[in-house]
Amino acid sequence: MTGLLIAGTSSDAGKSLITAGLCRCLHRRGIAVAPFKAQNMSNNSMVCPDGSEIGRAQYLQAQAARVEPTSAMNPVLLKPGTDRRSFIVLRGEPSGTLEAGEYATGRARLAEAAFAAYAELASGHDIVLCEGAGSPAEINLRRGDYVNFGLARRFDLPVVLCGDIDRGGVLAAIFGTWAIVDDADRALLAGYLINKFRGDQSVLDPGLSELTRRTGLPCHGVLPWLPEVWLDGEDALAFAHWPRIPGASGTLRVAAVRFPRISNATDLDALAAEPGLDVIATTSPAEVADADLVVLPGSRSTLADLAWLRDRGLADAVAARARAGRPVLGICGGYQMLAQVVDDPVESARGSEPGLGLLPTRVRFGADKVLGRPTGEWRGHPVEGYEIHHGIVDAAGGEPFLDGVRQGSVWGTIWHGTFENDGFRRAWLSEVAAASRSSWTPAPDALGFRERRERMLETLADALEEHLDVEALIGLAR
Repeated sequence: MTGLLIAGTSSDAGKSLITAGLCRCLHRRGIAVAPFKAQNMSNNSMVCPDGSEIGRAQYLQAQAARVEPTSAMNPVLLKPGTDRRSFIVLRGEPSGTLEAGEYATGRARLAEAAFAAYAELASGHDIVLCEGAGSPAEINLRRGDYVNFGLARRFDLPVVLCGDIDRGGVLAAIFGTWAIVDDADRALLAGYLINKFRGDQSVLDPGLSELTRRTGLPCHGVLPWLPEVWLDGEDALAFAHWPRIPGASGTLRVAAVRFPRISNATDLDALAAEPGLDVIATTSPAEVADADLVVLPGSRSTLADLAWLRDRGLADAVAARARAGRPVLGICGGYQMLAQVVDDPVESARGSEPGLGLLPTRVRFGADKVLGRPTGEWRGHPVEGYEIHHGIVDAAGGEPFLDGVRQGSVWGTIWHGTFENDGFRRAWLSEVAAASRSSWTPAPDALGFRERRERMLETLADALEEHLDVEALIGLAR
């Protein structure tokens, strides 16, 4: 079996994007490559063509490799519901919960499923590019590990460390990782690379030389800061790293409420990629009141985040917008919060509680998770999306809107991913702009969202080719 593991010195060090970029580099060379992450802990997920659910980052990596995404690429997905409990998605399907006390030692069945998935991918591809999770220096979790050194030991994979220099301390982080792991794990370390560098590399080089002298690990390159590459983050630390893209006339200000258990926040990426939109993530009632459009995104714990919304004064700010006829959009969990009543005996076991009462709907959570890739249309514009939810919404009025409801200035849909449809997105935003008296209009020559994502993957791969020793990394994998 041939493969390589990209491990990070921390969360959000750049493992996901580097793996995606390498997938595209290998595809360009005619190498049959597949991405793999044994276990992902993220509430950003996607539905594969076969109806299975995987982490959003692995879906993007499959697109980079130009292969169909499958559950084998992310066999274990943990979706945090509280600080001490995660919901398990095993090979794309719900499979119970994992409590905090079980994390270090209670994952044997998950490990075996992950190892079997890796072997499945390896049997059908030339190289499997693996992404680690968190940091392999977390020796308190080493006993039950199957995504960092546990995976590497099982399949004799070389490990390359990725460090984020932008947050500081990267030399110490790489050295500390090398120093703290045991001898058998250290023997698998095959080098390191630096991510998000800005400045004159000649200033950094002496530190890299000394790091290599002390550890014996070669440096496989220094990747510069890439402000044009920011889509499909899976980590909470990566959320809301959106630039403002000029190009349209006027500015439409969008405030996305940053729930504690926000889910599928990548829905906001397509809005942030639209020229002339200024998208922020907020927990401020004043910013909610001031924006042209407020979005209540998805949530992995609808009633808990609804209670938080009320405690922070955000619910009152949203209600005031609705009374004033100013646009509000709820997506999936955010849509459920807009209902008259939310009855949840499943996800939170809190039972029945009043919603915000801004849409003529009632929500009841069922035991079975709904996974799908629905299609529809809005005012003549075709729309594709995906759905991941336990809550079933019953509407008793209002205007239909993408398997959801509109009433006045309040919109709700159970579908994720709808804003990736360019025609729909721009038409709907134009209506929002008119309602909010914004001067924004779509830029006629703006890139489509999918084209922008594809260009970002190409930009990323070009940067890796220029700044990393890609041939050496391929040699390690082989």
